Amino acid sequence: MSTLRKLRRLVLRDGVSVREASRRLGISRNTASKWLSEPEMREPKYPKRVKVVSVLGPFEETLARWLKADQHRNKRERRGIKAMFEALRAMGYGGSRGPVYRFAQQWRLEQDHNARGAGFVPLSFELGEAFQAYAHEVTAFFMDELMRHGVTTALCFATAHPESVDVFMAEAQQRRLRMVTGKVLQDRHSPDGLRDSDTALSLRQTEDLIRRWHGVDRLGYATTPRFAPTSSPEQLHGAGEIAQQFPDVWIQSHVAENLDEIRWVKELFPEARSYLDVYDRAGLLRQRSVYAHCIYLDEADRCRMAEVGATAAVSPTSNLFLGSGFFDYTASDAASLRYGLASDVGGGTSFSPFRTMHAAYTVARQSVGHPGISLAPEHLWWQHTAGAAAALDLDGKVGNLLPGCEADFVVLNPKATPLLARRTAQTETLAEWLFAMIVLGDERLIAHTVVQGQLSHSDMAQNH
Repeated sequence: MSTLRKLRRLVLRDGVSVREASRRLGISRNTASKWLSEPEMREPKYPKRVKVVSVLGPFEETLARWLKADQHRNKRERRGIKAMFEALRAMGYGGSRGPVYRFAQQWRLEQDHNARGAGFVPLSFELGEAFQAYAHEVTAFFMDELMRHGVTTALCFATAHPESVDVFMAEAQQRRLRMVTGKVLQDRHSPDGLRDSDTALSLRQTEDLIRRWHGVDRLGYATTPRFAPTSSPEQLHGAGEIAQQFPDVWIQSHVAENLDEIRWVKELFPEARSYLDVYDRAGLLRQRSVYAHCIYLDEADRCRMAEVGATAAVSPTSNLFLGSGFFDYTASDAASLRYGLASDVGGGTSFSPFRTMHAAYTVARQSVGHPGISLAPEHLWWQHTAGAAAALDLDGKVGNLLPGCEADFVVLNPKATPLLARRTAQTETLAEWLFAMIVLGDERLIAHTVVQGQLSHSDMAQNH
């Protein structure tokens, strides 16, 4: 029944007042009076409204998911609408801030309204919602730990889930860090839930993530096969094609970490000359390719890596903890192989550059299969600063204080502990002073972490 017919029935037949009929039907009293004064019962026609599609529309679901994830985080760790706006822009949003802020405000009003009538705490969450909350919490903790240890640039593995990259990049962007990461590729010999069930999809996801994040602010993408045994030849060669398509994107994986792994690779890839050759055949060995461990390389492997500009990520705490073996500094230097220090916190034992340098010194001293050497303190510091930057093809951007470099640095307190204060006070040379901090230092040495000329959030919070 039309609104006009209902109005006439209420007023003319049932004797309801115009005011009351207007209230019941949700129309103004003036409109009701005008309709009733018409000699003929004709429903007024209005021009059809043209539906306006919001430029934010395709991103509303993502923004709502981020806002919901923020609810599960403490106030200091929340991303803020500005950071979400920047992340949406990186994903292709072309609108202004206004729609993002209005959507967030309306979303929060609705959540607040719903919360007022809800007298319970949810005991379960949707899978995606729970993942987002967990991913943001873990990633925020990880990055805060990096900064607490004085690390502002890192090459990291995400998980096999593309969402983990989105979360990682957004958190790094919020903190203005220079970070490189990538979705792990592994389509075999991996647990359910971590294995790519669709190889072609995993490669498409990699391409999408590169287009979304690589080169945005200080962020970079790394094509990331976990290691050769967990990727099929199809996935490895697909990753190599992506590496060729995007030559400024990094490549990262593991190679020659232990003898059992090498035997397994030989069984899976009998046509390859060596473990490293598996990656080379797939097109995954070039400038900006970084391979962790590199313990059991032969001379041909080292020379090949040096020839193409590939880099070894020396992971001494992990190698010592797992009993994998010892990186051969002498042979690597002889082949002009580039290398830098890595914490490998998945298998390593500390975020601390000082603990890592100490472990590297210990590894180099071992005379197992080759003569041991003593690494100079200056060389160890170089491996974790300018050397690591060069290994990542970022020399001239980070890693030192030369003019033109980005203003990421740490302020050290050599009196952070009584023992450090005593030992550093007795040093007579720069080398002695640097070595004392390598042997006795940890995160307490880091008085301040500065990112692009500004104190990190944790430092600012302590100062206030």
